[in-house]
Amino acid sequence: MLELHDALRIVTALASGRQVGAERVDLLDAFHRVLAEDVTADTDIPPFSKSTRDGFACRRVDLGNELEVVETIAAGAAPQRILGPKECARIMTGAAIPQGADCVVMLEHTEDLGENRVRCTPRCLGDNICPQGANAAAGETVLHAGEMIRAQQVAVLASVGCSRPLVSRRPKVGVIATGSELVEPDRKPEACQIRNSNSFQLSAMVLGASALPQNYGLVADNKRAIQAALRKAMAENDVVVLSGGISKGDYDFVRGVLEENLVELVFDRVRINPGRLIVFGISDSAFCFGLSGNPVSNFIMFELVVKPFLYRMAGHQFKAPISHARMVETFVRDEAEKDLWLPVLLATDGRVHPIECRGSMSTISLCKADGLMHVPAGVTEVPEGATVAVRQI
Repeated sequence: MLELHDALRIVTALASGRQVGAERVDLLDAFHRVLAEDVTADTDIPPFSKSTRDGFACRRVDLGNELEVVETIAAGAAPQRILGPKECARIMTGAAIPQGADCVVMLEHTEDLGENRVRCTPRCLGDNICPQGANAAAGETVLHAGEMIRAQQVAVLASVGCSRPLVSRRPKVGVIATGSELVEPDRKPEACQIRNSNSFQLSAMVLGASALPQNYGLVADNKRAIQAALRKAMAENDVVVLSGGISKGDYDFVRGVLEENLVELVFDRVRINPGRLIVFGISDSAFCFGLSGNPVSNFIMFELVVKPFLYRMAGHQFKAPISHARMVETFVRDEAEKDLWLPVLLATDGRVHPIECRGSMSTISLCKADGLMHVPAGVTEVPEGATVAVRQI
């Protein structure tokens, strides 16, 4: 049975060797995609020295003197004068600094003397100037391949004129839910049936990992039906994720079907709880994951293993956001053979509240969670007040 870090090392190494290629897209379509090339500035940023305040551009040596206002400079307008002794220019935020000026005095630190004359405070707390090239010089790399494009990266791309960035193609992921007891959400379950939530949970998580899901619907616990769905999904996708049917019961066919379809099984369990059972295999056409049919286990194994794998296929090294906070109460468990990933709530008081999941089916309890707390194998108690790390979800 693998430790989680070993499973992650294996899947990310294999994903790195089979990345998905790249495409150019419009700027807003690049949001939450992975940048596939370094991006350089085509000009200095900013391309000119500009004022960061509304006020008066002047020479620091003249502060405290009566100054003549020789022009007004609006944002987008070029200065027309070179400032000489005891001269200043009325200037707006974002406007270009005129030659001769070395500071901008804010309006509230000036006295209007009438007839285009002002006196600036002799004490200027800063230049209030953003120099040309302060953020980046022309030719400087401003973004790197492998970065996730968030709103701030979109702004940088726009500022350097990269209107059609090269981004990694989204991995295509086929999602298959197995189980003869399952019905679709628009049907009311009859006796001994439950609604299919895994297909939709997994598809949503695939979207959240900057990949494209294709839902292949429900498949009964029937070897021939599972094989037909698997073959179709493998032919049409980079990755296939199946839920259910991965244990060793009489109707658990997924493992055998994978092997019969030339999928080399790399591992079939990881030493964590909940989850543990996870089948990972590789074929010439697609990667395959088999996850537990229990929604909480399904969610946690996707979060811990499949999500980093999908990001690496797109060239991004995913690192989950981590928060540190103190336990609001003592957590105790009886069985400590495996690592535990416990859903927790991060309260507004900055403390961690463990969430009781009533069995592995309790997605309602999971909805309350802000993250997962790692309790290492061998640890049976996390005391009240202890500082813990929480992986945000």
